[in-house]
Amino acid sequence: MDSKKLTLSNGAPYFEHQDSQTVGPRGPVLLQDFILQENLAHFVRERIPERIVHAKGSGAYGTFTVTHDISQYTKAKLFSKVGNSCRMFARFSTVGGEKGSADTARDPRGFALKFYTEDGNWDLVGNNTPVFFIKDAKKFPDFIHTQKRVPKTNLKSATMMWDFWSLNPESLHQVLILMSDRGTPHGYRHMHGFGSHTFSMINDKNERVWVKFHFKTKQGVKNFTEEEAVKMAGENPDFAQEDLCNAIENGDFPKWTMYIQVMTEEQAKDFRWNPFDVTKVWFHDDFPLIEVGEMELNEIPVNYFAHVEQSTFSPSNLINGISFSPDKMLQGRLFSYPDAHRYRVGVNAHQLEVNRCPFEVNNYQRDGYMADSSHYQDKPNYHPNSFDDIKADSSYKNYEYELDSAHVASYNRNDNDSDHYTQPGLLYSKAMNAEDRDHLIKNIVGSMSGITGPKRDEIINRQLCHFFRANIELGMKVASQLNVNIDANMMNHSK
Repeated sequence: MDSKKLTLSNGAPYFEHQDSQTVGPRGPVLLQDFILQENLAHFVRERIPERIVHAKGSGAYGTFTVTHDISQYTKAKLFSKVGNSCRMFARFSTVGGEKGSADTARDPRGFALKFYTEDGNWDLVGNNTPVFFIKDAKKFPDFIHTQKRVPKTNLKSATMMWDFWSLNPESLHQVLILMSDRGTPHGYRHMHGFGSHTFSMINDKNERVWVKFHFKTKQGVKNFTEEEAVKMAGENPDFAQEDLCNAIENGDFPKWTMYIQVMTEEQAKDFRWNPFDVTKVWFHDDFPLIEVGEMELNEIPVNYFAHVEQSTFSPSNLINGISFSPDKMLQGRLFSYPDAHRYRVGVNAHQLEVNRCPFEVNNYQRDGYMADSSHYQDKPNYHPNSFDDIKADSSYKNYEYELDSAHVASYNRNDNDSDHYTQPGLLYSKAMNAEDRDHLIKNIVGSMSGITGPKRDEIINRQLCHFFRANIELGMKVASQLNVNIDANMMNHSK
């Protein structure tokens, strides 16, 4: 086989890869050794800013295939008929840990999907939980700070985590999921995925419904216990990455079944809770799962950095027939996600292979760092113009609708939506079995035992009140194992 020449980035071949130019065998290195300069300069720039959240992750390519007809709900071409398929890319991740942290840590898991469709790339950016800790994006930076490190010591802190959660009872639903064994999934193949937010679908009659997306693992749900997760973090902090890679390399392609829940606009008006509140679920008995298709991951990227680290996802990457909702957290993400990618990867991140739409991209965006003009070349960068053949298609007009109110204000997110306890209580009493409940309590006690400082008792008592409101047994067991004496005031607060 013919060998290839070693070249510089400009394509010029060179030979001296291991020895710098010096004045004599022991003399100083010359500035003119541009080969040394280029290699060192590139080396110290090999990393891009780490994701603030979801830094530790794994990714794979695959295929999504439509198995059931949902065209009555959406005009998206992907779902226009059974058998349609598209290539896709999935990235799984932990949320709070840094890039070098263990991927078995107790944490929610990111579940980000990119569908390369003929109508553009569609990103569904969710988690392995159907709910989240907060319901307004304005609170997101503060929440994430509590999951990171204390500014003074640069250490993780159970105190600031539980302080925040105890002051924000809307987090209780997600906290109970996080503190259960679902907070330590056995890799990425054995967990469900959720779009989490409420989205909308619009059909060819211009009718809108609200939807939630679910992905159920076909490998079966499997979780670590706290002890197993901690042990694995020490033995193999890359367990989930290795598990995913090994499975795909061995031909054991992981699969998930996609479902949707559908709620009409009329049903939304009468729903017990705010249907756009990401701290709540829609009960399956009321809004049953409707099967849609199957996702299969079957290809590990050839280069982790190029494909997984540089992949960008945003819920603003929507396609005709699928749209957003008034979900306040989702609305914030529509801005913050693409903005994060413009900072982290660059304004032309969408031109990279993993993010690029494989079909048409025609617009008037130009230039910026790492601009690739191979597609638009010398075409006009303004509109309207007399020279190009780009025409806006009226069939892709946005869905038009009336808002319920024209009054602008910073509405209290909990006004008429302050029931933070019914669903967590049902999660504990109905969805969990006896073993799940035992592990949940053990994990909560273990975590809350790390609360320290002069506000320790105040934080613990405040959080215990939330547990009591959700379920008396839960509160009693946690309090007992934390050696907290229950007084009448605490019980009264729980009513």
